[in-house]
Amino acid sequence: MSNAIHPSTPSPFTGLEPAIVWAHFATICNIPHGSKNETRLLNHLKQWAEQRQLTTLIDAAGNLYIRKPASRGCENAPGVILQAHLDMVCQKNSNTDHDFERDPIRPIVRDGALVALDTTLGADNGIGVALALAALEDTTLVHGTLEALLTVDEEDGMGGANGLPANLLQGKYLINLDTEAWGEFYLGCAGGMDVYVNRESLAEAVPTGWQCHRIDVCGLRGGHSGININEGRGNAIKLLTRILYSLQNRFPLRLSQFVGGTARNALPREAYAIIALQPESTSALYDALAEWNKTLRTELRGADDGVQVAIRPASADKVMPQIDHEIWLNSLHAAPHGVKRMSVSLPGVIETSNNLGMIDLKPSAGSCNFMTRSNLDTACEALADEIVSLWRLSGTTAKKAGYYPGWTPNTASPLLALCQQVYEKAFDAKAETQVIHAGLECGIIGAKYPNLDIISFGPTIHNPHAPGESVEIDTVAKSWQLLGAILKATASIK
Repeated sequence: MSNAIHPSTPSPFTGLEPAIVWAHFATICNIPHGSKNETRLLNHLKQWAEQRQLTTLIDAAGNLYIRKPASRGCENAPGVILQAHLDMVCQKNSNTDHDFERDPIRPIVRDGALVALDTTLGADNGIGVALALAALEDTTLVHGTLEALLTVDEEDGMGGANGLPANLLQGKYLINLDTEAWGEFYLGCAGGMDVYVNRESLAEAVPTGWQCHRIDVCGLRGGHSGININEGRGNAIKLLTRILYSLQNRFPLRLSQFVGGTARNALPREAYAIIALQPESTSALYDALAEWNKTLRTELRGADDGVQVAIRPASADKVMPQIDHEIWLNSLHAAPHGVKRMSVSLPGVIETSNNLGMIDLKPSAGSCNFMTRSNLDTACEALADEIVSLWRLSGTTAKKAGYYPGWTPNTASPLLALCQQVYEKAFDAKAETQVIHAGLECGIIGAKYPNLDIISFGPTIHNPHAPGESVEIDTVAKSWQLLGAILKATASIK
């Protein structure tokens, strides 16, 4: 498949405004840039900047830094840093033939939004990158010294932000462009941590005469494991675990495979298991799954109406030992997923949660991943410790990794006050302030640069981290208008 849009295919970006922003996003869509696969896009943007005589640097972590001089007469104004991440979450529907390492994203315009129907769009955070690049390119903007920090590996562990050197950035203000709700300024975010679980087994042969079947849970919406965690959407891994746990109490069965989820920070949309059981139990198995299909559709009505339980014949040579089979199903069934606690000090804000995001069980070994989040770093670690303790009860290896701090809100931020004034003047309305239950890089960057004044905003993005991700077109134009107005306002500060 070609890496370029076919010349006979009308571009979905034609006529979109502001053209300067959408042109950059079109380029980003055309160059694969999943986590740890950003090199091609990184080199393209570095070359683009150097062609415009802008100062560039790629640091040891792989982040791209670009510096643009201040507008004439604004040399003494405080510098502004525009920050976004280059990588995207790569999710696709199972019936979609798309290679995220090779193929471009192919969006369409629908109902006032740019949307990728069967894959993620990468508006998270490609639109933020596009806004920063447009600001670097536009010679009509008025601003002080402008820096762009385009980080790598944000979606897979915050590797770029964690590796950022502490002597690179020079500006006073940092505007993070990774917010996904227009009309809101974010001034705080959750921190996070992963728990990785691994267990080895001694594979056994499928019992003589037993038959194998594959059970699928699919059709779920998925979504962002922090932003959407409180919406009652289904987790395919937890749902299939629940089904298998119930089935094993009805008739003997053995587990051969259990696979689900493809990203630690996305709600798993699909999972499947291959089981073996006695032929005389087949009819009861099919009847039970038909009932589970009805049950889950009832329970998830309005949240995940597309949920489906399916079964078909399968083949397998090996199964997991009975003891390991029981340890996995019992522990997965007991393991937490979802909201742990809502914030008391910030009404309506999720404080602590976790996502069981990926599982890969085979007859001889298995692994799964949990991602915990919290606005309180101590609560994040406490929940991770609970998960580790659960698995250690069975002698299963469970380790914490990938900790990153939250971003503590500063309601007295001068930059926040300035942005609110600019917003109200530009749009004749007051902007909301929020603390997001997701991992922005602001906490990590702020820890390295404690004197930075940080704020975050951006256009409205729906269903990030899931196929069908979309961005509202008019909010991109508003974000561009607001960014230009904020830069002009900061340029007047002496």
